[in-house]
Amino acid sequence: MANKVAVIGLGKSGLSTVKFLLSKNIKPDVFDTRQNPNGASELPQDIKLICGELDGKVLGQYDELVVGPGLALSLPALVEAKNLGANIIGDIELFARFCKAPTVGITGSNGKSTVTTLVALMAKEQNLNVGMGGNIGIPALDVLDDARDCYVLELSSFELETTSSLKLKGATILNLSEDHLDRYQGSMQLYLAAKQRIFAHAEKIVTNREDQATIPPQNNVWASFGGDSESYGRIEKDGERYLSVNGTPVLKTSELGIKGRHNEMNALAAMALADSLGISREAQVAVLKSFTGLSHRCQLVRELKGVRYYNDSKATNVGSTLAAVAGLLESVKGQIILLAGGLGKGQDFTPIKIC
Repeated sequence: MANKVAVIGLGKSGLSTVKFLLSKNIKPDVFDTRQNPNGASELPQDIKLICGELDGKVLGQYDELVVGPGLALSLPALVEAKNLGANIIGDIELFARFCKAPTVGITGSNGKSTVTTLVALMAKEQNLNVGMGGNIGIPALDVLDDARDCYVLELSSFELETTSSLKLKGATILNLSEDHLDRYQGSMQLYLAAKQRIFAHAEKIVTNREDQATIPPQNNVWASFGGDSESYGRIEKDGERYLSVNGTPVLKTSELGIKGRHNEMNALAAMALADSLGISREAQVAVLKSFTGLSHRCQLVRELKGVRYYNDSKATNVGSTLAAVAGLLESVKGQIILLAGGLGKGQDFTPIKIC
């Protein structure tokens, strides 16, 4: 580790980073653009906190800056600091430097938390000591422990921007649709480039064969998932649809605890990643049957007078909304009425209008 380190951005991940650095006998300074940042009261008293506008010349005096995912690397102060020689990383890069157990990583526009949770539960079902963290809301550094058998990380494009040495046993981009374009100057190519960083040191790459954007330029794919019978896919047998691996039936889709075509794709991706960790098929199937989904993700709230009400408030982009609607179409006989709102984040909403 560098000798002079600053943590840029407080909050949950910033506090986690400070705690971790202190455990390694590194005392960082902390910077935050807010005058009263969340978590300030939880900092140790001897940690220096500098609030307000970032100064590139000041930041450039540090050997290393651990920047929170909420801050764009294009900020002038960070660009200046980098030009002055400061190395910019994130907490996932710190995790990568100290991680000793096999790790799988999941990114994509939609479905990350569901797949991350599924794989972690499968590892637990196998009686493995698993650490689950990252963008799912649990800082990765908080679950880092030499006693772990494996890790499962949900990774956002923001986290991947500052990660360069993360070695993954298995890695996937689940899908790609317009999201965070306000951060990427309206460019899907910049967004994709950030996502594809997950494959840089991945041993087994898992892609979505229905979404060409998830395939790395080198095309060094270990497995793929999709709705047909190839690799991790689906087959029809005796009038039933099954999740399958290389054409061999594994589980009836009617027995899945999570419903909808999009969740069948999530289940297939989770199976592939679990296989990369050597988790048994029995453990995988047990979890796929029992897991009924995460809150606010196409969650059935109630059925009243023949109308089903679903809470999908975690659908924060056009792609995830379309995936939810398409997934429900297979089980809904009548009309689907969509009530939606929130921040646009530079997205094109035309696909929803014509769906």
